[in-house]
Formats: sequence, structure tokens, C-alpha cells
Amino acid sequence: MASGKKGTAEGERLVCRNARATQRYEIEERLEAGLVLTGSEVKSIRAGKADLDGSFARIVNDEVFLYSMYIAPYGPAQAFGHDPRAVRKLLMHAREIEKWKGRITQRGYSLVPLRIYFKNGRVKLELGLGKGKKEGDEREKIKREVDLKEAREIMQARRGRR
Repeated sequence: MASGKKGTAEGERLVCRNARATQRYEIEERLEAGLVLTGSEVKSIRAGKADLDGSFARIVNDEVFLYSMYIAPYGPAQAFGHDPRAVRKLLMHAREIEKWKGRITQRGYSLVPLRIYFKNGRVKLELGLGKGKKEGDEREKIKREVDLKEAREIMQARRGRR
């Protein structure tokens, strides 16, 4: 059953998204990866206490690791808790890692975590292969937004006169 949130498929429950990822990167490919987690981390994620802001992934010795992802400490498990910003291993097929490793060596490509969700009771991470946007892209976007806002104000003023 879908959760009703945008970007989720049937049988998935969205936990959190990395909203800045699509602003800063053009995502060319997406891939689902599993996460190696402890029990307290899974319980905290299930409670919705995870954040992908500022997180990134790297390939080290043919393994993929996720850095700077925040998972809040789980209260009842404080004695056996976890480090909120620990480096976490991602589970991917070797051929997928090799394919993306070749692309990352090209200039400007990065592994960007996009969202965390539950799929069939397991925590999954959607990872994107992104190329950094240029600074001019953001300026053009802002200019378009300003132009649209002005056009809306003119249309509202015209409607008000009638």
C-alpha cells in the first residue's frame, strides 16, 4: 500500500529525502542500495529520526560507504546505542559498483544520497549519480521565478480591475 507521499512506489514508506540534492546536482542515474545498520539505528529510522542533509557516498576499496548521515540516538537503547554520524556501509552488487566507479572518476560526478525508505520491512537508500550544477543555473532559475512572480501580480491586478 502506498504511503501517499510523492516519490514513493507501492509497498514503500518514505522516511526522509535529501531536498538539496536535486537543487545542487543533475541526477543522471538512480540506484537502490541496502544499508548495514544496528538495531537501534533501524528503530530510530522507523520513528522517522534520520536526516540526509550534507551526507555523501564514496567508493573505497570496491565498497560503498555513506558519510555524514544523521540517525538520532534511540532513547530506550542508550546503553547499547549508536554513533549518530557513523560511517555506514552500503550494500550493492559488485558490477553496479564497478560501473559507477568508472563514471565517478570522470570530472564532476558524485554519489548523492537522495532518500531513505522502507521496502518490504528493510531500510533502503536511493543513491543517485549526479553531476554538479553550475552557478549560473541557480541565477537563471531565480530570474525565471522573479519573472513568473511579476507576471502573476500583473494578472491579479488586471483581474481586480474588472
